[in-house]
Amino acid sequence: MLRLEALHKRYATGEVALTGVDLEVPKGQVMALIGPSGAGKSTLIRCVNRLVPPTGGRIFFNNEDVTRLSSRKLLKMRRQMGMIFQEFALVERLSVMENVLSGRLGYVGFWRSFLRKFPQSDIDEAFRLLKRIGLDHMVDKRADELSGGQRQRVGIARALIQDPQLLLVDEPTASLDPKTSRQIMRLICELAHERNLACVINIHDVPLAKMFAQRVVGLRLGEIVYDGTPEGLNDDVLTEIYGEEDWHINKYAPKAAQQESSWDEEDTEEPAAMAS
Repeated sequence: MLRLEALHKRYATGEVALTGVDLEVPKGQVMALIGPSGAGKSTLIRCVNRLVPPTGGRIFFNNEDVTRLSSRKLLKMRRQMGMIFQEFALVERLSVMENVLSGRLGYVGFWRSFLRKFPQSDIDEAFRLLKRIGLDHMVDKRADELSGGQRQRVGIARALIQDPQLLLVDEPTASLDPKTSRQIMRLICELAHERNLACVINIHDVPLAKMFAQRVVGLRLGEIVYDGTPEGLNDDVLTEIYGEEDWHINKYAPKAAQQESSWDEEDTEEPAAMAS
């Protein structure tokens, strides 16, 4: 499905973001990408669909070398790579339905996209997706009227209406509260499993990565320092990824621990498709 070979990225400033990254993600696997700020997580995701051009190495998607595609072939390839952004990347003045349908712009002609005239089959699929994510009652609402969790759900639907084979997810919970973060991660993982998609999620929240991902890859200074199961993320591994720290709950903050526990209890019966 997705294979990176000796992937390297050096920015014009001289900063090295990735150094010889080798990685394979098979079809149907949800992989969490963790690491400190500046480790190269977002750069790696953006190199895959060439939003950021790599400076070395090769990227294979379905055995096709993405790094050598012409602009026209790259646009066609990107249809198969759904992207979910940290800041949602919605058009604020457009409705929920229009934002979801924007995921089909790569499939319709110029004038149809300009006039926002989409085939009925696309509209029907948008309705199905909005019902699946629990926003079918907000079809005509403007994006700027939505909560953060609702905006992220619209972003998920927009990515899925592309009918992708790969989901690239960049910090989907960074601006969300703990309960909504769990709902969003659960929804992404459920939809990936339902559609048998490969999924790479860049995420800072290690407990969420351990809770939902099948595999965790840890980056530090542009290099992979861990690649394994969530269960393998012990204190030694976390120290290798992030540096020295006491990874146990702070015994001097019992109220915070109690609050986290209450979030856990509230979340256990939460429907996967419920809007935040």
